[in-house]
Formats: sequence, C-alpha cells, structure tokens
Amino acid sequence: MADIQIIDAEKHFGSNHVIRKLNLHIAHGEFVVLLGPSGCGKTTTLRAIAGLEEIDSGEIRIGERRVDQLPPQERNTAFVFQLYSLYPHLTAFDNIAFPLRAAGRPEDQVRERVAAVAKVLRIEQLLDKRPSALSGGDLQRVTIGRALVRRPEAMLMDEPIGALDAKLREEMRTELRRLHVENDSTTVYVTHDQVEAMAMADRIGVMNDGVLQQVGNPEEVYEQPANLFVAQFVGSPIMNVADCQCAIGDDSVQVRLAGMGEPFVLREPDLRLRLLAAATPSDGLALGIRPEAVTLQLAARPGLVPAQVQLIEPLGAYDIVDIGFGEESLRVRTPSQFVRSQGQQVWLGLDGTRTHFFDKRSGRSLRQPS
Repeated sequence: MADIQIIDAEKHFGSNHVIRKLNLHIAHGEFVVLLGPSGCGKTTTLRAIAGLEEIDSGEIRIGERRVDQLPPQERNTAFVFQLYSLYPHLTAFDNIAFPLRAAGRPEDQVRERVAAVAKVLRIEQLLDKRPSALSGGDLQRVTIGRALVRRPEAMLMDEPIGALDAKLREEMRTELRRLHVENDSTTVYVTHDQVEAMAMADRIGVMNDGVLQQVGNPEEVYEQPANLFVAQFVGSPIMNVADCQCAIGDDSVQVRLAGMGEPFVLREPDLRLRLLAAATPSDGLALGIRPEAVTLQLAARPGLVPAQVQLIEPLGAYDIVDIGFGEESLRVRTPSQFVRSQGQQVWLGLDGTRTHFFDKRSGRSLRQPS
C-alpha cells in the first residue's frame, strides 16, 4: 500500500468548476472519508485518483509515482461503485476471479486468492451462487472482494453502502472498517452521510462547491468546525446557528440573540480573548452551539435565561427539544422525557467552552487562524 497526494488539482466540466485547487495528503494505511453534499466534487476527486477522470491541472501521486497522466489500469487502485457492478451470469467465485483471469494469472493462483478474500469477507458459502440469489449486503461483499483480490495500493469507494437499508448499512460500516484494518489498506471513501464519515474515518475531508473546507479527525471536525458550512453539515441534529450581538466585559461576554431581554453571560477567558482579537463588528457575528452544549434546567438558576418549550422530538434514548425565546429558538438535546409538554417554562445556558462564533460575511470560525 502507499500514500496518496493530490496537489493543486483543478477540474472543469465546461463552465462548471468542479474541483478548485485541491490539496490533500492521505498517508499509507489511512481511512479518509470525503464528505459533502451532492455535486460538491467528492466523487470527481475519487474518480480522478482512479484515472476515470482527467484533471485539468495539478498532480496526483500514489506512492513514489506521479499517476495523473497514467491510464487507470496502470495506477494499481481498486474502485468500488455505489451500484453493484457484477456480471449476472457468473457465480460469485467467477466475479471475484475475473480481474485475475483477465490479467492472465495461473488458475491455481486465482483459486488461492479468491479463497483468501472470501474468507476475509466471510462469504465462502456464497461462492457458487449467482448475483440474483444474493442479498444486497452479500452483493456488496462480492463487489468488494473483486476489488480486494487484486491487492491494490489503494481502495477507492464511492458510497458503496448507500443503497442498503439502515440495518445492513450499520453492519457494513463495521465490516468495511474491519477489512481496512486487516488488509492494512489505504482507503478513500466518498459519502454524503455524516454518520458514516464519523463512524469510519481516521480523517474526514469536508467538501463544498469543489473546495476542501476542512480536514481533520472526526472529533476535530465535529467540535472545531472551520466555518459555518462545516458546522451545519456535520452533526445530527445540526449545530444551532443564530445572529447575535456581543458585549465584551472585563471578565465575561454577554451574548444577546434577536428579541432577547436578558442576555447569556459567558465567563470563558479564551472566548473573550478571541472576540477581542477579531476584527469583526459585533453585529457581524453568528453564534454557533451544538444541541448537547446547551444547558437546560426546569427551575430558575443564576446565569440561566428563561425560555419556553416549542416542540419535543422523542428519539428513544434522548429527546431533541426546540426552545424559543424572543425571536429565536435553539435545539437542545435532553434525556428522554426530561421536559413533558409544549409551552413548558424552562431556563437555558450555554457551555462557554463549546460556544462558537462565526464571521457572517466570510463564514469563518473565530477559533480558526485567519
């Protein structure tokens, strides 16, 4: 296996600028997920690594080789598509064996390789069956087996479990991660599902409009979003974002949302220093906070502001509660049945260590360097 480098890559489809100055280094053995909405350029990036799309400028390197001028068959990568690309008239064994037979490998080597891959994928009992007799999860395992049997330097996966139902997706997430570890593979995985990204990735690259917005491990991307797009794309439910005005005191920051009477008071020195250092005017800021970082109490306490329950969304182990005050509302994650009814009086506070401020014009987080 080898590392992958994308250097200043650009790609256009006519007037559509699909990839914009993309730079990304994927280390040997890493599982990197490209995450973003449809049309953001993530699949085009994956196809460019494989050689299925040509980049207009920049470089792509796999290991020591520059490969952006090489055809796909010379790049030693394997590509797993979202839809099962199996030959319906061939058995699972023959589908997996196809790349080796096409390359003229001896039949004894073919059988040895297919048996080894089938054991890893736990599909030995399926090798004599044709695709029409297989379930969705087994079809995808056979597809992955056909990619693994070649022992490629990099595994490239384009939403490979997107067509499966929820239970199978959860099982396949675990399987794919296990395969990655057991094969010591370098894997690039594309999805629009942030749950998949958070569960599987060593690092996540968040893309939007052809631009790589942020790269980091799942905790960094979730807890320290670089900008408003990342903040509201990663996380379920998404981060609360609201226009605000801030007044910086000697030892605190007062945060007032539209229509609020009493402000939130945050006594967090680092937060105060970031706001002092920012060149953004007070009315150019947006507050961002995750639902689990909003404090909710059923009785008045010092430092909390009064609010009212607007909506309760029960989700089993926890509830998501919409809390309104003034002209704004915040979504809060609470234990199941912590609040009982709409219209109930509650009191809110913000965890200053997990409160974010964003420049509304640029979208940039004040936690990030300029």
